[in-house]
Amino acid sequence: MKKLLFLSLALLLSITNYSQTVFLDLVASNFSNITEIVNAGDDRLFVTEQAGRIRILNTDGSKSTFLDIRSLVGSGGERGLLGLAFAPDYDTTGRFYVNYTDRSSNPQHTVIARYTVSSNPDVANTNETILLRIEQPFSNHNGGKILFGPDDNLYIGMGDGGSGGDPRNNSQDPDELLGKLLRIDVSGATYTNPPGNPYLSGGGQPEIYAIGLRNPWRMSFDSVTNDLWIADVGQNAWDEVNVVDSSTPGLNYGWRCYEGLSPFNNGGSCPPFANTVEPVTQYSISGGSSRCSITGGYVYRGSTYPSFVGKYFYGDFCSQEIGILTNNSGNWTAEYQTPNNADGWRTFGEDNNGELYVTGGSRIYQLTDPNLSASEFSEHNFKLYPNPADNSVNIDFGLKYSKINNVSILNIQGQRVINTPTKSQQKITISTESLVSGIYLIELSSNEGFKSVEKLVIK
Repeated sequence: MKKLLFLSLALLLSITNYSQTVFLDLVASNFSNITEIVNAGDDRLFVTEQAGRIRILNTDGSKSTFLDIRSLVGSGGERGLLGLAFAPDYDTTGRFYVNYTDRSSNPQHTVIARYTVSSNPDVANTNETILLRIEQPFSNHNGGKILFGPDDNLYIGMGDGGSGGDPRNNSQDPDELLGKLLRIDVSGATYTNPPGNPYLSGGGQPEIYAIGLRNPWRMSFDSVTNDLWIADVGQNAWDEVNVVDSSTPGLNYGWRCYEGLSPFNNGGSCPPFANTVEPVTQYSISGGSSRCSITGGYVYRGSTYPSFVGKYFYGDFCSQEIGILTNNSGNWTAEYQTPNNADGWRTFGEDNNGELYVTGGSRIYQLTDPNLSASEFSEHNFKLYPNPADNSVNIDFGLKYSKINNVSILNIQGQRVINTPTKSQQKITISTESLVSGIYLIELSSNEGFKSVEKLVIK
């Protein structure tokens, strides 16, 4: 018997034609205060909960606990288990890294620690190796994102230490790790500072890669261009998005001297604005604006939704909008949409196929394009039978079969589970024996690059 899969009404709606650009399909629910969604190079999604638990979400919707360190994590407000990153060589070393706030008081610390997977790929060992402990003078502005860059080094986004206005000027002080982008090499037993870090020879802490951040709430690397995207939460006026060449060390993002494009506090030593990173976009969080706190996301590099490719998706916690940045001949333009499922967006995620997800804390949604079937290729409609299907499905392309070069079946997470060249056949039969019960999408691709999608139900 095939295992029954929960059928989301949102997925049924997503294959119809809507005028909005982004539609959110419910993928999973019943999590607690999600802070991160990442993959380990396979079909699973790893979901961190703020209190200190990492859970696995499988493609069939089932969940399990990968690691539970709630006894170590001090959670509440902006503190907790905030980051998770799997090593580039995770398949061979089993290493992964976490960023959490510890339970010590007066002061608390940000902890960067390494763990390993056990002989069971769905369960981690509980032995911890602490690499960094960074004192936090206040309870907010912890940053929290960790991720591996294209150079295989671990990047750490640190907030300015909290309070308001960076009262200690941590962000511009190269002797402090707060308010910085750190970069360390974790391939050894502990860590080393890689060549190219700007303060290796003195003048600052050797872990620092860039300075001038306030509270970088989520950052990501574009898997095609290797550009680094950082969303930085502002103080009272402007939230911003920055994009830089990730191979450039020693950059200054401007805080506390500048908030977005505007001066904030020029007391102390401040560089000219021209010597800082200029945001690619900013938005107001003052004067009655419904926006209050930016959540950084990803540049879409999946293959399911062609209209998304190359666009950067992000969100706002208060307005519940999804922001979309589009590159128009070198100029990035922003648009904002309130999606069909609105929430206070806490974090975005990316799966192994480049598909994107977003969460407000308890539910995970996939970003989808509701207008996919309204493309130029929509005239090449095809027939599926039987539908619902059991062990196989027939696909009849009609008289246009010569224009179709590939057929894919995608699961509820947008992942390709079957991919078949058509070889100019008018009709093909695809075995579905290995698929669990539920809703799938059949996607046809034409020689001209157009796509058409139909719903398939597996009994």
